[in-house]
Amino acid sequence: MMQSDVIEADLNRITITDPFLGEYQRLIREVVIPWQWQALNDTLPDTEPSHALTNYRIAAGLQEGEFYGMVFQDSDVTKWLEAVAWSLSQKPNATLEKTADEVIELLALAQCEDGYLNTWYTVKEPGMRWTNLAECHELYCAGHLFEAAVAFWQATGKRRLLDIVCRFADHIADIFGPNEGQLRGYPGHPEIELALMRLYEVTREPRYQALARFFLEERGQQPYYYDIEFEKRGGTWHWDNWGDAWMVKDKAYTHAHKPLKEQDQAVGHAVRSVYLMTGLAHLARTTQDEEKRQTCLRIWDNLVQRRMYITGGIGSQAIGEAFTSDYDLPNDTAYGESCASIGLMMFARRMLEMEGDSRYADVMERAFYNTVLGGMALDGKHFFYVNPLETYPKSIPHNHIYDHIKPVRQRWFGCACCPPNIARTLVGIGHYIFTPRPDALFINIYAGSQAQFAVNGGDLRLTIAGNYPWDERVEITFDNPQPVEHTLALRLPEWCDDPQFLVNGEAAQGERIKGYLHLHRRWQQGDTLTLLLPMRVKRVYANPLVRHAAGKVAIQRGPLVYCLEEADNGAELHNLSLPAQSGFREIAGTGVLKGKILLQADGVRVTTPSEDQPLYSFDRQQTPVKNQTLTFIPWFSWANRGEGEMRIWVDEA
Repeated sequence: MMQSDVIEADLNRITITDPFLGEYQRLIREVVIPWQWQALNDTLPDTEPSHALTNYRIAAGLQEGEFYGMVFQDSDVTKWLEAVAWSLSQKPNATLEKTADEVIELLALAQCEDGYLNTWYTVKEPGMRWTNLAECHELYCAGHLFEAAVAFWQATGKRRLLDIVCRFADHIADIFGPNEGQLRGYPGHPEIELALMRLYEVTREPRYQALARFFLEERGQQPYYYDIEFEKRGGTWHWDNWGDAWMVKDKAYTHAHKPLKEQDQAVGHAVRSVYLMTGLAHLARTTQDEEKRQTCLRIWDNLVQRRMYITGGIGSQAIGEAFTSDYDLPNDTAYGESCASIGLMMFARRMLEMEGDSRYADVMERAFYNTVLGGMALDGKHFFYVNPLETYPKSIPHNHIYDHIKPVRQRWFGCACCPPNIARTLVGIGHYIFTPRPDALFINIYAGSQAQFAVNGGDLRLTIAGNYPWDERVEITFDNPQPVEHTLALRLPEWCDDPQFLVNGEAAQGERIKGYLHLHRRWQQGDTLTLLLPMRVKRVYANPLVRHAAGKVAIQRGPLVYCLEEADNGAELHNLSLPAQSGFREIAGTGVLKGKILLQADGVRVTTPSEDQPLYSFDRQQTPVKNQTLTFIPWFSWANRGEGEMRIWVDEA
């Protein structure tokens, strides 16, 4: 049965107290948001300029100049605004809020009289609005603007940006639709669909839900809208990096090759795919649309069972930042864009809200604790756009199949979608930890936090304490002033063989439903829920159809995937193997890895006796082996100790 009612968690009533995620949120507040503010203002030394705020000033008539940057440059500003909003909900900051208010006033000045707001088309191509939906990100930028407005209103109660956005959304609803005189187009880069659903939920304006439905249902209909507009503009195109008009011609790249109801695979650009499905799942739940739900289920299963890396990374090739074919998951050329794993979390969250099934939370957690966290350095100043599962830095400068791979995180990017996306996700993580529904409060991730929820006329207050994801013991205590009768749904993680739950020291009596333990009682002050989640170190094996992992094993503890890094194990990691019988020892990390659990095991290294050994030999005895202790670190933390080799999948001896 499809769940319909979900009450979005109020981040003003959730405080992250977790020592691990708390440090990440501190970095976002104190380092990343100011760092990105410098980037947006072009004051970062030795970094490609953003010009994004300058574009808005030019559009607003405040200064002279030309547009600079990508066609989607506006979204860097609005994602920054969203990160600021969620940060303010965690920790108020009057100075930061004032800066954000000033940016919002700048956006108001840049907005056209009819509500339109996009600096590329205001400054660079006036008169060309809505002529290239396939390639030029107008609706994508609108979507990120809408998300920022919803966040800022929810975090601060201020409607200024929301009012700007509603004018723009109303304008778009006039332009697009099935009626005579309207354009029957839809975005080349999905985003507005999920944003319209968020805007609908806070405004309850039915036009916004109807517009999201139109974009989703019109997609892939024939004759193809992208071909119609291509012909109208005289056969010109914007992106020429992979061939003439390739983004127009390759309909599968944008999930526009056929109607969504006929699709059953995650295809094309990975970020576009999961953003699209996030909007579809949200619409399916709120409208109880079984056909759309079935589309979500089909594409989810294909994505997670055949096209996702063990890290929660998606999109296995650099060309098009895209999916390829089932089980094609190369490690050293993996793309695994940080934004794509954030989009996967968003898709998983909407599926979880619809289905109440822990398998979506499992993927959500996998993507978060591995790829999303790994996208930012432990100093908060360097970022990965691409997240490979194996690196060999010696080859990267000389082999063009690695042109997209960076062996260390970068200060910034000309296409800077990932850093602000990581920031907004980390400060908004409360939306993923909890899923409040009228019938139950789902706790999905056991990160330390304090939270309050309005339940059955009362106020349910709880604290999650522990050191997740390192320690297996989690305690949930209650501090509501009056007893509150409600159901708590506690996730049973896929990686945990024997989870145990105690209520006030006694075994919890509840019902296991779709991977959650449902506990119903009158929760009162002083009640304590104790969770014991054994984090046994596990060997993970890929499906035999994944040729890139044949004969290899990966290591996982709790939700964390581990890797070998040159800093601990020396170079030529491909010569290391892990015997099947080797056990694991847990050790404490030091230096930049302090506070993290590392793993050691007895392994084997193939040694090279001399530099004059022949390239090929009939005698295996010429490659002797020696014993070596293998040290595995949490993969998200790799490349924080300088450049070096790394690999997740290891030969099993």
